[in-house]
Amino acid sequence: MGQDDLLHRITSRPDVFGGKPIIRDSRISVELILSLLAQGESSDAILDDYPGLEAEDISACLAYAHAIIAHDRIDHLALPG
Repeated sequence: MGQDDLLHRITSRPDVFGGKPIIRDSRISVELILSLLAQGESSDAILDDYPGLEAEDISACLAYAHAIIAHDRIDHLALPG
């Protein structure tokens, strides 16, 4: 599955999480999945905890994150501390 196919799994609706990116029009945010991965959760554990998710959804979250940061720089971030 190509990156464009994966990115079609990411949607946004103004009435869900204030328009933040979500997976396949669900109530599962890209931010949540990326946070779980950053905390060390395995893809298998996430799929077990969220039965409606598919492995391609996790790949879509990573593809989305890549697409966003591909045109950004770290000096634009407001890092705590």
